[in-house]
Amino acid sequence: MHPSWIQAAVFVALTALVAVLTWRKCRSMGPVANASKAYFLAGGQLSWPFVAGSLLLTNISAEQIVGMNGAQALLVAWWELGAALALVLIAKVLIPRYFRYGCTTTTEFLEHRLGDAGIRSIVSALFLLGYLAILLPMVLYTGALFMKSMFALELSILTISAVFALAGLLYAAFGGLRAIAVSDTFNGVGLLIMGLAVTLCALAAVHWDLSGIPAERLSLFGGPASDIPWPTLFTGMLLAHFFYWGTNMVIAQRALAAKSLAEAQKGLYAAAGFKLLTPLIVVLPGLIAYKLYGPVGDLAYGRLVADVLPPWASGAFAAVIFGAVLSSYNSCLNSAAALYTCDFHQKYVNPRADVKAVGQRVALLFTLGSLALVPLYEQARSIIDTLQRLNGLYSMPVLAAFIAAVLFKRIAARAVKAGLLLGVILYAVFTFLWSPLHYLHLMAITLASSLAFMLLMDRVFQAETPLAVPVAE
Repeated sequence: MHPSWIQAAVFVALTALVAVLTWRKCRSMGPVANASKAYFLAGGQLSWPFVAGSLLLTNISAEQIVGMNGAQALLVAWWELGAALALVLIAKVLIPRYFRYGCTTTTEFLEHRLGDAGIRSIVSALFLLGYLAILLPMVLYTGALFMKSMFALELSILTISAVFALAGLLYAAFGGLRAIAVSDTFNGVGLLIMGLAVTLCALAAVHWDLSGIPAERLSLFGGPASDIPWPTLFTGMLLAHFFYWGTNMVIAQRALAAKSLAEAQKGLYAAAGFKLLTPLIVVLPGLIAYKLYGPVGDLAYGRLVADVLPPWASGAFAAVIFGAVLSSYNSCLNSAAALYTCDFHQKYVNPRADVKAVGQRVALLFTLGSLALVPLYEQARSIIDTLQRLNGLYSMPVLAAFIAAVLFKRIAARAVKAGLLLGVILYAVFTFLWSPLHYLHLMAITLASSLAFMLLMDRVFQAETPLAVPVAE
């Protein structure tokens, strides 16, 4: 049998196996009375292994595994190591508060704490714009790039992206978070196994010898001209982790879907443990690719996998990467559907609407919109760098709102809204007009400025009645 047919057969077989196992597991979980929780939070039935598995696979998708290996530098491992610390802190600080209020969306917490539905809507709108314009098209582009470079496909990036988009839409629209989380876990096990296999085979290909790689690429502490200068480890990088793992609906939704707070926390702790190992999968292969091919950038991982794995194994790896891309994509679609349905449609349009039907329509619109934006990312210099830069447009203002809701018990909601607006404008200026410092430093400046402005405006408004309800810790 020709190698390409072996790859295709293994790919199809494993992809179909995951779909069947997911269907069987979802059936065994039984129905849930609350429609919103059933569709958007898997009925609150996820045990900690599924929470951890879905967290990891949603995070380690093509934009991570391709983009981080594409940096071909050890210092990007800080994105993984820092995540472990953030997960532990989020499990202790934010997740208990979400469970205390029975939140379906992370933004619901802001309404409870600040006593204002408008702040919830504003933050939801920022999330939705970020998902549509940044995260979803980036996931499609990186998944398509990997498949194209690995299999030397003659199809265009947009055509391959359309295949991913259709498959992701089917999972998100018809299965909800339950199907997503279960399939994530099965694919996550495969990704860890196959990812480690790629690393071991790549090390064998260079005879376990990394000599010849420039010293600056093997350093954990970047210089001023690097993507991650070492001082940024203590400013914007930590803040980016806190936003991503704690407030971002795409990630926090997995913890909210757990059976209990204890199960959610165990899932987060397990994910933190795995994060300490993931540099072996998302960083080391990129360095080996540098030794083999030189500075090939984001093409590094697909080319390495094609060269070091036998045909049947590369077909298996393609299946788990396909699953990883679907995980991030359909997770984001489901989160977008949850945010719009719960934070807008049920609040302002029809409180008794069929949440599944509304969610499906939202997922379809976001699929079409994100697919149309894929070509914009084909000229990106570095996927992981571009993704982090653009995320700052909404991540720091949103994180400032959550910090205010947690720390300041008597702050006025309209002061928080003013700080949100300032943060978005300020970071937009830093991104598109004037960049005096590294973008991670600018993230920290944006967050500090947003919080300071919130406190200043609160004094100006001189709110006589506390709008935030004190929480008994």
